Amino acid sequence: MKEKKYSEKTEQMDMVYGVHAVKEALQANTGNKLYIQNDLRGKNVESVKALAAEKKVSISWTPKKTLSDMTDGAVHQGFVLRVSEFAYADLSVILEKAEAEENPLILILDGLTDPHNFGSILRTADATQVAGIIIPKHRAVGVTPVVAKTSTGAVAHVPIARVTNLSQTLDKLKEAGFWIFGTDMNGTPSHKWNTAGKLALIIGNEGKGISSNIKKQVDEMITIPMKGHVQSLNASVAAAVLMYEVFRKKI
Repeated sequence: MKEKKYSEKTEQMDMVYGVHAVKEALQANTGNKLYIQNDLRGKNVESVKALAAEKKVSISWTPKKTLSDMTDGAVHQGFVLRVSEFAYADLSVILEKAEAEENPLILILDGLTDPHNFGSILRTADATQVAGIIIPKHRAVGVTPVVAKTSTGAVAHVPIARVTNLSQTLDKLKEAGFWIFGTDMNGTPSHKWNTAGKLALIIGNEGKGISSNIKKQVDEMITIPMKGHVQSLNASVAAAVLMYEVFRKKI
């Protein structure tokens, strides 16, 4: 029963764990209470302690097993932080941010379900200055502690909007002058992709790809050329390749 208690909590963004995710959450002033493994020593402990003191977050020195129970057996590195519920951005905030950029890229995740993929995508999105990420409210992974840890803190820097209707959101993006691109086995090779202007890129579900109703709204499909034996790339790897395809033309 004890495991069930904590697994329910990990579905919600009420805690982050791992040294990088904890530091970023403390910097963002979302921390409520910090748990540090009671036999942990070293530079990381001192720097996290100092940051918690600066942000007036109380510290509880906690046995490793308790931390493992709290995180459902995840790799916590000795640091767990209770946080306020994750604050999703409004779509208008992402659009405003994009409007201020010369060649903005907004990422849309259509039914992504793996939190590790989401976290990895966030990490690359931060590195390549993506204006924001849009995810659907239903049948898709939201921001969870696993996402936060995998993103190594990027979750605090990339605005994420959660929308009820992805199709209507694409209409709004088109009205705002965005070109909608999707990923598919058949399409324009990524190295020939014209990445000028305002871009919105859709990354589909890990198994099914982009849903059929969303495909109808895509202006152009992009494909990543491959010469090996495998037929497709992991969603986060494909997203990274395409994010860098846009980014490299800006630098």
